[in-house]
Amino acid sequence: MAKGRVIMDRERCKGCGLCTVTCPHQVLILGAQISSSGYYTAEAAAPEKCTGCTLCAVMCPDVVITVERVS
Repeated sequence: MAKGRVIMDRERCKGCGLCTVTCPHQVLILGAQISSSGYYTAEAAAPEKCTGCTLCAVMCPDVVITVERVS
């Protein structure tokens, strides 16, 4: 099975949560970490489940997420 790695620019994340509901494998959650702008940011809670589908990155309105394929 393909694997991926989610890379997030947390300082740009506004915590909208679109990535968390879009992910078919429940990799992302809205975490407890707060950005300097005062938003709770998304984070990879289960990175080992990521398949690299990029749905989270496509859905993100602020282009905060990059997904890399790993072998």
